[in-house]
Amino acid sequence: MEVSANVATRQTCYRHPDRETGVSCSSCGRPICPECMTPTPVGMRCPECSKQRTEVRSMASLHADPTLTYGIIAVNVIAFLAVLAGGGGGLRPGGPLFLDGAVYGPGVADGELWRIVTGGFLHGGLLHLGFNMYFLLYLGRLMEPAIGRLRFGLIYAVSLLGGSFGALLLSPDARTVGASGAVFGLMAAAILAMRSRGIDPMQSGLGLTLLLNLGITFLIPGISIGGHLGGLAAGFAAGYLIFEVADRHRAARAPALAAVGALGVVAAVGAVLVSGP
Repeated sequence: MEVSANVATRQTCYRHPDRETGVSCSSCGRPICPECMTPTPVGMRCPECSKQRTEVRSMASLHADPTLTYGIIAVNVIAFLAVLAGGGGGLRPGGPLFLDGAVYGPGVADGELWRIVTGGFLHGGLLHLGFNMYFLLYLGRLMEPAIGRLRFGLIYAVSLLGGSFGALLLSPDARTVGASGAVFGLMAAAILAMRSRGIDPMQSGLGLTLLLNLGITFLIPGISIGGHLGGLAAGFAAGYLIFEVADRHRAARAPALAAVGALGVVAAVGAVLVSGP
């Protein structure tokens, strides 16, 4: 089930006939205006359907603190401070923690498998950290309260591993760090979530943000193209499984979430395999 937008004919809210709307209840299909919408994990619902005994996220719950997002940001900041304390410098990458934790093909090939995870929590400077944490905070506040910590965490983890896989696939001999791959994956998943709920990502500004960041990826040297594209692809795949499969078909929810987890395993294994001698 999904929120549908009727662009062919004009429709009005079934409770307020004087108000035109393009959004319908994800359960019964009746057109509803913003006043009558109740956000749920499977889209907007009308007042009657929102009272059914299903997991419904009210507007109050949508403003709940994104605690997992805050936790991920804290880990990134602590890792950055640890690099500084280890002599890594404030504006340039370096230091033992940076060198031993970055995504690096020869290191992964030698058995340093932690790199495909730790590289996503290290940054090459304060500006690098600041940009990634800003977007992570924005996307976390947007998504985590709406879809829950489990699904948000799955998307983030799979996107991070996808970013490591992409970085190792295209530039295995470079040391790659940053949460950008995971952030790109969150953006892709957020766009799919919006579309499944009848929201135009371009009107929200998120679609344009993604396009601008893709442009920066290809135009500015020194940015990991593989890391960004790998995270984007992994996040898109995870978002499709969650918002287009699990949310539409109740019986497919558990298998779809399991498939998201399997996707992360595939990305991790792929990262190891492309790092081989």
